[in-house]
Amino acid sequence: MDVDEAIRSRVSVRSYGSAKVDDGVVRELIELATQAPSAGNTQEWVFVVVRDQKSRQAIGDACFGRAFIASAPVIVVVCADMEKIERAYGERGVSLYAAQDVAAAAENFMLAATGRGLATCWIGAFNEQAVRNAVAAPSHIRPMAMITLGYAKDKPKKPARMPVSDVAFTELYG
Repeated sequence: MDVDEAIRSRVSVRSYGSAKVDDGVVRELIELATQAPSAGNTQEWVFVVVRDQKSRQAIGDACFGRAFIASAPVIVVVCADMEKIERAYGERGVSLYAAQDVAAAAENFMLAATGRGLATCWIGAFNEQAVRNAVAAPSHIRPMAMITLGYAKDKPKKPARMPVSDVAFTELYG
């Protein structure tokens, strides 16, 4: 699948089959995620791959009742090393660049997964400390997003997107 097709076909999947996702594929997806740009090439992202059912359940519980999260065969907790980005960029790195960098890497991960026939869902609503505890991350490693990963049991229809004319302007807003 080419990049354009992956972008146009990726949807958030919340229903996964039980088929195992190969470790080599997950490693390849992370390698592709790390090809994303980062502020000053800091590459402060950290990926924690969670397969253990008890750990997935703890993460699911930290996501405010979204039961489907624990049912995914893999959860990737995408974190930022806040000490690393702060050393490079101070408060702006902590308050902005870390989120931008993690988001770029997470999107690469999801598009690469789509291109391989895998399903994902971006999870942004969670109790950060509970997720940190579930993956035993030290205090300077901040969970910023999670991605569920597996083979879709039911693939939803892609929601409509706003037309470009409603969201893009030339030179000035409006």
